Amino acid sequence: MTTLTMDPAPGGRVLRFVGDRVRFFLACSGAVPQGWSARLRTNLGRAAMLRDDIVATRAGGRTFAGAAWRDVAMRQVEGGWVCEMPLAEVGWFRAKAYAVDAKGRQHWPHGDDIGVAVHPDAGRSGNTIYCAFPRMFGPNKARSATRDGLLEDQLAALDKHGWTVIPPSGKLRDLARELPHIVGKLGCRILHLLPVTPTPTTYARMGRFGSPYAAQDLVAIDPALVEFDRRTTGVDQFRELTYATHLLGARVVLDIAINHTGWGATLLERHPEWFHRNADGSFKSPGAWGTTWEDLVELDHGDADLWEELSEAFLTWCRRGVDGFRCDAGYMVPMPAWRYITARVRREFPDTVFLLEGLGGAWEATEALLTEGGMQWAYSELFQNYDGAQVGSYLDHALRQSERVGLLVHYSETHDNARLAAKSAAWSLQRNRLCALTAPGGAFGFTCGVEWLAGEKLEVHQARGLAWGATPNLVEELARLNRLVSDHPCFHGDARITRLSPDGSPLLALRRDSSGETGQRESVLVLVNLDLAAKQALVLSGNELRDMGSPSVDLLGQNSPAIIPQGDDRFTIGIGPGESFCLAAGAEPSGLSGDAYRAARAQAAFAVRAITAAIPPEDCGPAAWSELAARVAADPLRFL
Repeated sequence: MTTLTMDPAPGGRVLRFVGDRVRFFLACSGAVPQGWSARLRTNLGRAAMLRDDIVATRAGGRTFAGAAWRDVAMRQVEGGWVCEMPLAEVGWFRAKAYAVDAKGRQHWPHGDDIGVAVHPDAGRSGNTIYCAFPRMFGPNKARSATRDGLLEDQLAALDKHGWTVIPPSGKLRDLARELPHIVGKLGCRILHLLPVTPTPTTYARMGRFGSPYAAQDLVAIDPALVEFDRRTTGVDQFRELTYATHLLGARVVLDIAINHTGWGATLLERHPEWFHRNADGSFKSPGAWGTTWEDLVELDHGDADLWEELSEAFLTWCRRGVDGFRCDAGYMVPMPAWRYITARVRREFPDTVFLLEGLGGAWEATEALLTEGGMQWAYSELFQNYDGAQVGSYLDHALRQSERVGLLVHYSETHDNARLAAKSAAWSLQRNRLCALTAPGGAFGFTCGVEWLAGEKLEVHQARGLAWGATPNLVEELARLNRLVSDHPCFHGDARITRLSPDGSPLLALRRDSSGETGQRESVLVLVNLDLAAKQALVLSGNELRDMGSPSVDLLGQNSPAIIPQGDDRFTIGIGPGESFCLAAGAEPSGLSGDAYRAARAQAAFAVRAITAAIPPEDCGPAAWSELAARVAADPLRFL
């Protein structure tokens, strides 16, 4: 009896980028029987049809069931059949191979479909994120402490008598003026904006300023963030910010909440039927972790008309220059709603990235949203794991899932957590290096003020200080860190990451290997001492170190730790309290890296999209991405 197996294995999930190729192999036990052939049943290459199907069915229309699926002939090779095709479209796809015997009967390998997540080409490297709260770039920007007991008592007296007192806010243009620092100096390639929509003022406001997550209108600009002049609108000034960010080669991700609005929001006034109510008829406020967010009203996603309204809001921001969205409390929104919204957005902006804030939700919900829901990235929870056992265990999970379904982004701190620098500068540096050096695809982010060792907790209802310009600071350290994880091949999206340290070790050791597609394979050894109080050591084998090229140069610019032979071809590496290193065989990688690599990959992705616009992907012959990039670079018009 002939047994069929498949690579990737049935039920498996793989992550690729636009411009990559995906290969499926159907293996046959023994020789391939006479007269047998094989097919790959898949919806790869049919992204537009898949999106149209989602939009039509959720809007009440009808489509042909399974219209996006087709059977692709596989080529017979020794031991089975193979099918390889280039990837030109962003989306979540499925595939499974089967054989057909001489009598026309189908034979399927056991197991579910293979899932293929295809991400935008731009996400394969350069995923360093600066999270900015525009309000904080105003009068309090340079302050390390903003609490004034006497002033707060005076304002409280006014509050008691019904007055509204809202201090001056930072403006979008104030933030734009700091882009040379954020993008140029720090090397952040993504500007993540907290919500910029209007916040409550005289009605149901919490805190002195009101929360940006209590949106009054999903597409309007908060007037407090706008400089008054007679030539521009708030939307104009937002476009100024996105345009200036793009000119510096960076992208813009906007925070948006569609699980709720603020009280008195446009949606609430126009469509109260789109909101949840309690048993007594009152509107419901959402919450998590035992806390109810009283300044918010929870949306009810049971009506697909709401999905269409929200889709138009996302598209409006895309037309204003937004490249992606951080989806606040996204796990509280049903997956079918996200599936509809992401499909609608990608009809017009196919490379839009959706970053799920799923903190507090189950992993099963996160995985569903990263696949069927159409999202690409999700928050990592590394920032709330501390000792060796916690960090090692969580990293194993994060690295495994980032290869399967989507990048888990390591933010060192978020607006919901205490400032790292409030504990110490050493703690902040260690945690930022930990998050960056272990980040899949170099997806690492931090909140504004981290570079200045700001210690005052960011509060969304207030405008706390950033300690801007303070010394000492971490500006140089974060700049070097960002450029390393943005540019080095061992931090690209196709790099392999392996934990070398044993479970529970306070000295974390990771091996990162580049794919080798841009030259010889590169390797780095990441070392992080999670113990701020004591030196820690680790034993590695000589074979492991030699296979990595005997790494001895620290890419963070520090003196490298001693690697001491212990006999039996074993070596001990010890590093001081809280120290971190990224060791390589040389100071510079041998192959393509940095902007040159990103440009070549973008050219290859362009080539694949151009070719598959004319030729079905299954009919495209083998071609190395580097060759395609070279042809496009030499003469793009002739290539077309």
